[in-house]
Amino acid sequence: MERTKAKAVLEAILFTMGDSVGIDSLASVIEEDKKTTREILEEMMQNYSAEDKGIGLTMLEDAVQMCTKGELYEYLIKIAKAPKKFVLTDTLLETLSIIAYKQPVTRLEIERVRGVSCDHAVNKLLEYDLITEVGRLDAPGRPLLFGTTEQFLRSFGVKSIEDLPELNAVQIEEFKQQAESEVQLQLDI
Repeated sequence: MERTKAKAVLEAILFTMGDSVGIDSLASVIEEDKKTTREILEEMMQNYSAEDKGIGLTMLEDAVQMCTKGELYEYLIKIAKAPKKFVLTDTLLETLSIIAYKQPVTRLEIERVRGVSCDHAVNKLLEYDLITEVGRLDAPGRPLLFGTTEQFLRSFGVKSIEDLPELNAVQIEEFKQQAESEVQLQLDI
């Protein structure tokens, strides 16, 4: 393999893996011997050592890992500490509303109200820390029960679940119509 191409392949592998990778494994991928692979990696290390590069290679015994330069750590902390922003689609908001108003609630109960599968929505809401598992229903199969979190209260500016606005019959009917149209869209696909 051409040396430039080999460097690109090694860089892609190390970036994607995010962990140390054995030089033997890297050598077999680029179809070179271990000595030549080590030389290519050392050339890459020299290139990354330039001041305008934010990453570098770290050699461990018989492995290598791509990592950020230590002197840039303070900048990484700034971004890592920044609050994560998430987008709540209509589907997520509907699912979250059902959970907020009916908690504790099972997936099956959510699906009965929405009329469609809620696995993706529930998983996203768990990932966003807006809902959490609050126990199991004392029924066959012991299904999980879901409820809202403190993060939910903070995100929506309420002190407790009792502070949520009351749903009226029109809103409940709109939920049903949206769920039915969603079912129809899925059937059309």
